[in-house]
Amino acid sequence: MGCARARQVPSPLSSTAVSPAARLRGLKPDWLTDPKVWRTEVLAGLVVALALIPEAISFSIIAGVDPAIGLFTSFTMAVTIAIVGGRRAMISAATGAVALVIAPLNREHGLGHLIAAVLLAGVFQVVLGALGVAKLMRFIPRSVMVGFVNALAILIFMAQVPEMRNVPWAVYPLIIGGLALMVFFPRVTTVIPAPLVSIVILTVITVGAAIAVPTVGDKGALPSSLPVPGLPDVPFTLDTLTTIAPYAFAMALVGLMESLMTAKLVDDLTDTRSDKTRESIGQGIANIVTGFFGGMGGCAMIGQTMINVKVSGARTRVSTFLAGVFLMVLCIVFGPVVSDIPMAALVAVMIMVSFATFDWHSIAPRTLKRMPVGEIAVMVITVACVVATDNLAIGVVVGSLTAMVIFAKRVAHLAEVTAVTDPDDTTVVYRVTGELFFASSNDLVGQFDYAGDPKKVVIDLSAAHIWDASSVAALDAIETKYAQRGKTVEITGLNDPSAHLHGKLSGELAAGH
Repeated sequence: MGCARARQVPSPLSSTAVSPAARLRGLKPDWLTDPKVWRTEVLAGLVVALALIPEAISFSIIAGVDPAIGLFTSFTMAVTIAIVGGRRAMISAATGAVALVIAPLNREHGLGHLIAAVLLAGVFQVVLGALGVAKLMRFIPRSVMVGFVNALAILIFMAQVPEMRNVPWAVYPLIIGGLALMVFFPRVTTVIPAPLVSIVILTVITVGAAIAVPTVGDKGALPSSLPVPGLPDVPFTLDTLTTIAPYAFAMALVGLMESLMTAKLVDDLTDTRSDKTRESIGQGIANIVTGFFGGMGGCAMIGQTMINVKVSGARTRVSTFLAGVFLMVLCIVFGPVVSDIPMAALVAVMIMVSFATFDWHSIAPRTLKRMPVGEIAVMVITVACVVATDNLAIGVVVGSLTAMVIFAKRVAHLAEVTAVTDPDDTTVVYRVTGELFFASSNDLVGQFDYAGDPKKVVIDLSAAHIWDASSVAALDAIETKYAQRGKTVEITGLNDPSAHLHGKLSGELAAGH
């Protein structure tokens, strides 16, 4: 009766308790616990692997190496970056941009020097990544990014054009049929990626009907064994280093730029963030591993990444890892079958990727009417440079520099000077508004009435900001011109950063110092 109520202790089997198994399940990634995610990642990896084969062979030809080297490169790059990279679901493999950079080295000095350059490029990328080169991505304007994406779509399409020239007439209906399958099959089901269905059906048709069209096997022989690690066959001397260093550094920069731009693109597509520093270092590690296995080096592949992320819906590292694994399995185990895949099927896939990649909204008349002329010019210049040079990195650099020039010119006109003279005509106050830097400060000196102003001049900078030494030098020049006429100048309203810069440099920038 009078005893205290017993304290309730939750039973381990109660609904509020969490079992160790359930807790462990909560720690597992989605692809381990969700069969749907697992299926998506596996099938996406298979589609990407099929698309990688002709691309890797083509890039091997550009670099002047055996097709097997390009395929080994795609295998080692994809598997390694899946583990060490910073952007999930992004595909890295042998690429045309890297092939173009290192092709002259291979022609002039041979495969050994090429592989040594790949190893050194990987080291450069690790160092640049550790130094924070990824942070430079913040300086790439949106108009450059849009131009980059549109140029990429154009390049992907243009790369398919040679596959449609001087070919049997049957190639064209096969391409049209492949495109139709990829457009309409998702309306039936999205369980199996439409590109995979298209590739399988077109292959069955061409083999079953004995239709003579170009196939993957026509691009080159597929490897029959795994790559073996080893060091490049070059003399380890200073002369070798000076020979390969320029090519290695160029490859490192091109590879990082293309990879970081691709990572940013995937971030936007998936509404997720990725570790760009880890991605930069990961690209370096992947190239080092690739070099040890005798590969030609690579970086992120934007076309295959679009297949993986946008077309197939992959979101994890599993698809990237399996793309590399499937690539080798397809080549070594199923080489004869893969060799029979018609190029028309892969061309259809890449045309669909090109169409899906292009930002059609950016060229809509309604968008162009609202966009500033400078933004449109930057986008067009970026596209033109990429298409003209066949190099995404050059287009991004030129586009970014153009955007900076346009921005500097626009901001330079925002610095204004207004003068107010007091009733006693003994003091004049100049109010300066806007951003003061090298472009705007050049015009600042000419906006003062040195001869007509009274004895005391006040320059109010409370609505301005000093950004560089050019602005401090301009203010010094103004004070000097007034001092030559026996007049005094007082500068007021400086914010803390401006006051610090002005105090540090004022009087130290005149000739002779």
